[in-house]
Amino acid sequence: MSRTVTLVLVDPAGRPLGALPPYDVPEPWWQQAGSIVDGARHRHGVDVAVLRLLTADRPEPPGGHLTYLAEVAAPPAVPLAPATMDLAPHPLRAPWAEPGGPARSLAWATGELDRLGRLVTAVAQHRTWNLSAIWRLDGPDGSAWLKQVPAFFRHEAAVLRWLATAAPDTTPTLLAADDTGRVLLDHIPGDDRYVADPAERAAIAAAHHTLQRRAADDVAALVAAGVPDWRGPALARWIRDQLAPHDTAVVADLLGGLDDRLDQVRDCGLPDTLVHGDLHPGNVRGDGRRATFIDWGDAFVGHPAFDILRLTETLDAATAGPLLDAWAARWRADAPGSDPRRAVDLLRPVAPLRMAAVYAMFLAGIEPSEHPYHLGDVPACLKRAAALA
Repeated sequence: MSRTVTLVLVDPAGRPLGALPPYDVPEPWWQQAGSIVDGARHRHGVDVAVLRLLTADRPEPPGGHLTYLAEVAAPPAVPLAPATMDLAPHPLRAPWAEPGGPARSLAWATGELDRLGRLVTAVAQHRTWNLSAIWRLDGPDGSAWLKQVPAFFRHEAAVLRWLATAAPDTTPTLLAADDTGRVLLDHIPGDDRYVADPAERAAIAAAHHTLQRRAADDVAALVAAGVPDWRGPALARWIRDQLAPHDTAVVADLLGGLDDRLDQVRDCGLPDTLVHGDLHPGNVRGDGRRATFIDWGDAFVGHPAFDILRLTETLDAATAGPLLDAWAARWRADAPGSDPRRAVDLLRPVAPLRMAAVYAMFLAGIEPSEHPYHLGDVPACLKRAAALA
């Protein structure tokens, strides 16, 4: 599967210039910008910065025919087709999705690297969508990554600062951060471990347990630094608030009993800690020697079982069982008298319910043209929660 893309071009002041002819790119995932940039350069001789999605011919990813807004430094020599698009400002538009936004962020990143004595000789756009913009900056001293996130993910920098002190062997090296959602990270060797087998997932779970055990003693500092506090009743309130605009009839009983269920989870005796929030193997980067946990934007302070449930949710029961048993044994050793397996069973339907609330938060915080990225996620998660309740 691939994508067909049409780029509507604007200049740095936001003036519309017209549209490039459509062309195909190999990756079907809408947020992947690198192949779009490469295609514009190789097919049409135009250097672009992709700003945001404008329209899609299907209700959700992947694939299809997508129209993006892209910025060019000057009108290109290639003929452009007339394009009529709504380019009006929107209060929820990400700063990197505005003309001039990528240049401002790259200027900040190159300035920070210059301060560190690292020369930048090349930059490449990798991703842009409502949840992040990601660029690679290369130079003779190595590569760094600029990541910019929306307001609801800005606590990621606080998590990375804490990890740099408490668990530096498990986290990307934070080179710089500001208060607008920008972080600058040193390059991490290896690959994102989407294809991790059960043995590698077991190693990931063991390394993550060590990190969570350290964080359990420092939750007050994490909350004070701005990490969301979703312990016990606070999680129930937050889930209900986020899901209020959505049809939750399918999980009405689960929502109605959520406070009692979370009280039972607390009685299982496990400590609250730092939760990654999206601990699938693709958010672990490794080279066979070291596993690094990345993408902490979904992090919160809460129950550790949410992460092992995410790590095992796509596995069959026979494969997931030993991972859950090892996770439970570690917590029983660290919290004598606790009942980790009961906590997992109680939270199993709450995990997709929480994810439905996360997607609802995304939809409430992004402009409507980018809703197709997430519109199907809320009902899908609610359906899964209902099936597990």
